[in-house]
Amino acid sequence: MNDVAAAAGVALKTVSRVVNSEPGVNAATANRVQAAIERLGYRRNDSARILRRGRTASIGLVIEDVADAFYSSLSRAVEDAALHHGYLLFTGSSREDAARERDLVLAFCARRVDGLIIVPAGSDHGYLAPEFEAGIKAVFADRPPGAGCEADTVLCDNAGGGRTGTAHLIAHGHRRIAFLGDSPGIFTAAERLRGYRQALAAAGLPYDEGLVVMAPPDPARMRADLARLLTASDPPTALLAGNGRTTVETLRALASLTGAADAGAAGGLALVGFDDFELADLLGITVVAQDPARLGRTAADLLFMRLSGDEEPTSRIELATRLVPRGSGERPPLPLRDRTAG
Repeated sequence: MNDVAAAAGVALKTVSRVVNSEPGVNAATANRVQAAIERLGYRRNDSARILRRGRTASIGLVIEDVADAFYSSLSRAVEDAALHHGYLLFTGSSREDAARERDLVLAFCARRVDGLIIVPAGSDHGYLAPEFEAGIKAVFADRPPGAGCEADTVLCDNAGGGRTGTAHLIAHGHRRIAFLGDSPGIFTAAERLRGYRQALAAAGLPYDEGLVVMAPPDPARMRADLARLLTASDPPTALLAGNGRTTVETLRALASLTGAADAGAAGGLALVGFDDFELADLLGITVVAQDPARLGRTAADLLFMRLSGDEEPTSRIELATRLVPRGSGERPPLPLRDRTAG
């Protein structure tokens, strides 16, 4: 800064005001300082600035998988909000591993981020207590925090979406509806299963555990599970897929099992997916859509409210889902003799 001041012919305080966008410098002088900065290649020392102000102007985001389209949209929304507030965003993927989530969160805290947005993989968040005492702010997104933690939370209406998708299939005449969910320990998967069961009960239909698959969407396992369902003595006439990846793997498995060019129509099955996904509109796949960008924006807005000094009691916000009918979820059930399965 001394070099910049000398090159521009101004006082050191004037350089400081220009660098920190403070008032009190006329335009001509500011332009002269900026020209000197560019000529000398000066860069502000953020480490010194952090020590002086006690804040890093950075936040951390921990999601399940940065490659997943749902979390990519959520991440982009958080990043946009961070940039709007002049903050830097650090992002990491937990890969559904509680230990990895904890390590990432604590690594961000060690780098003195001002706040965190966490999509939790674990069920115990007592480890955050010392960080909260140190002044870190946190918001949980997509799933609530586990034991030992009270924090703002933003969710989607997973149970309501499960009810809506199942009720839609029931309204089109289906009575044997299979639910293909993710791991049962995942909050969203369990909530969507709960909604599925509620819709069955509301329609007076029995819950059949033989029609429920709760496991990660592994291609080989999915193919085996669908083969079992489709060759049962009383097979399902419709499927509710519990998330976007499961819907895609279901389509692939159906195409493989039946050899049908239109995987969504394989075996005459109706299909509703939970989460929209790329090309779903072209494939004609009916979905229960969430809004991951809105989820990310809402979580970021809550976090920046806390960082600005808001001390209201913690809140829990639940965002609505919506049914998007495109054809696959509107097929009526076919008689058993008209169904095909490879």
